[in-house]
Amino acid sequence: MGHMKIGITCYPTYGGSGVVATELGIELAQRGHQVHFITYSQPFRLTGPQPNIYYHEVEVSHYPLFDYPPYDLALATRMAEVAEIYELDLLHVHYAIPHSVSALLAKQMLATRRGKRRCLPFVTTLHGTDITLVGQDRSYLPITRFSIEQSDGVTAISQYLRERTLREFDIPNSIEVIYNFVNCDLYLRDRNVAQRRAEYAEPDERVLVHLSNFRPVKRLLDVVEIFDRVQKEVPARLLLIGDGPDRSQAEWLAVQKGIHDRVLFLGKQDRINEKLALADVMLLPSQLESFGLAALEAMACEVVPIATRVGGLPEVVEHGVSGFLADVGDVATMAGYAIELLQDESRLRNMGKQARQAAQLRFCTDKIIPQYEAFYRRVLERAT
Repeated sequence: MGHMKIGITCYPTYGGSGVVATELGIELAQRGHQVHFITYSQPFRLTGPQPNIYYHEVEVSHYPLFDYPPYDLALATRMAEVAEIYELDLLHVHYAIPHSVSALLAKQMLATRRGKRRCLPFVTTLHGTDITLVGQDRSYLPITRFSIEQSDGVTAISQYLRERTLREFDIPNSIEVIYNFVNCDLYLRDRNVAQRRAEYAEPDERVLVHLSNFRPVKRLLDVVEIFDRVQKEVPARLLLIGDGPDRSQAEWLAVQKGIHDRVLFLGKQDRINEKLALADVMLLPSQLESFGLAALEAMACEVVPIATRVGGLPEVVEHGVSGFLADVGDVATMAGYAIELLQDESRLRNMGKQARQAAQLRFCTDKIIPQYEAFYRRVLERAT
């Protein structure tokens, strides 16, 4: 079986799942597959024209009848239409709700069209929030379970998420773990780091970084608290990449602590790899991470992650080898790890190299993308 025609649907916004889905599409297209993104707006990391990539926007009409226009129905219609016109082999949806439900509808629409039976299998990748959401709002449980059960293949981005899904949903499907990935040719510490670093910090200063959507679960205030302790012991700057609800609180906290001039809010950035590589240490004190893509992207750039021991993070970061893990909210311990490491140049550089090695060994695109390709082929063989 040669090249495949694959439809991909994700939330095209900032955040791990959108990034992974978009980058997966780009990588598959570079391997010669035809990739069709079907979403409500252009995915943010999809910049510039690329061969083998097609983009189909989902128009959501605003009838006076609806308070909330039915995106899932508009999406299902578009999926079926694109699949028919472009003869897609399968759909790959990221997030069960509502994408799997839409894919199932599209599959059923195509299966019964004017006697021309077309099989359109779909694969669902679980990213985390779709599963934890159900923990908070049980009313979504039946439809989430149904859409996972109806998927022709299901993947999860970590063992943690696989276990949690099986436990909460009690589903018969097998769930395959395919980890998130990073392009190690793009995410690396290049020769120009020192020049670019000079824009943000003095030569004798250490640089710490945090990258997220600044939602409460990321515990941005902990990042500022940790940095405040670090900068008392080590001359340092903090780069905050991203934006979101907790930004103004964090800005005020930095002002209150008198460190606002050392904390740089960079907002949302496009070429994140170039900014990450400037740092020595990444702070990721999240309440929960299903995987921890930011930690992995940092590791590929030889930046040592200091993170919390939650969710999928222990599968990505090996404590004491490629980074450090601590309990949620334990800012003193995380600051202690950072101070100790930043005061020891040779250990810092050595751990940075270990972090990159770990990323290369287990999470680079050339390790992970073939796992998706093989998974698609198994799904297609079963479906025919």
